[in-house]
Amino acid sequence: MCYLSQLCLSLGEHTLHMGMVRHTNESNLAGFILLGFSDYPQLQKVLFVLILILYLLTILGNTTIILVSRLEPKLHMPMYFFLSHLSFLYHCFTSSVIPQLLVNLWEPTKTITYGGCAVHLYNSHALGSTECVLPAVMSCDCYVAVCRPLHYTVLMHTHLCMALASVAWLSGIATTPVQSTLTLQLPFCGHRQVDHFICEVPVLIKLACVDTTFNEAELFVASILFLIVPVSFILVSSGYIAHAVLRIKSATGRQKAFGTCFSRLTVVTIFYGTIIFVYLQPAKSRSRDQGKFVSLFYTVVTPMLNPLIYTLRITEVKEALKKVLANALGVNIL
Repeated sequence: MCYLSQLCLSLGEHTLHMGMVRHTNESNLAGFILLGFSDYPQLQKVLFVLILILYLLTILGNTTIILVSRLEPKLHMPMYFFLSHLSFLYHCFTSSVIPQLLVNLWEPTKTITYGGCAVHLYNSHALGSTECVLPAVMSCDCYVAVCRPLHYTVLMHTHLCMALASVAWLSGIATTPVQSTLTLQLPFCGHRQVDHFICEVPVLIKLACVDTTFNEAELFVASILFLIVPVSFILVSSGYIAHAVLRIKSATGRQKAFGTCFSRLTVVTIFYGTIIFVYLQPAKSRSRDQGKFVSLFYTVVTPMLNPLIYTLRITEVKEALKKVLANALGVNIL
């Protein structure tokens, strides 16, 4: 009798456990509600129009840089090779994030399926991680161009440029399955309201109903590798570049060097500064609204600033753009 009682108790506990797991899985598969900026109904329509305009400018600007870099032979250089990769990355990143954000701002029902959230998480995480590494690769090219100008063509050859670009892309793609899968495997226990406008690792960790110490530790390590290390590399190389530029005797040469390499620091500062603010905070201590508004900078503003700064600051790009437009319109520009 005691054996039968113990067996029945064990079976009951197993059934209860399986029921809880099944309920958790069903709750996860039910999808999520992206709250976004629903606390600010008056602001949502304004943000919709503003973000739509910025998105169109981003697509137009980055597509222009890619086309000009390909069509103009004078721009077939390592710097513009990496710049076209960055523009293509911004094109993909914004196209994977902003349409969902616009739907979230416009629709009263802000639901997203579990599968849609998973796809969104994998895409944005892979592209965002690549975006963290690519500026560091570009700073390496800038360092060689300014500090080792006589060896530039020898060092920055085509195969090396392709290898460096591949490292940036593959590093982002390789880290995504681990971090995103660990996040999606967390039980949310019926918690469906995501206090954000996108499915992002920190907000999903915050939504979990179990101890997330391991996930937070893994996120912290990944943030160090993909944020602090690239930023440190960029700052060190920028210091060497600044020292080399100050030694140039020609004022025109100094101005060109600063315009070529330091114009990107504005974009880099905004991107890394805002994303470090979001990702290097404990998940439980993040402000409810602050993170959402800060996230707009690295999802919307930075991709738009990239073509704006490069086309306005770099003379070669402006001249190449004029030439391409003139050839397309059949107009001679003196």
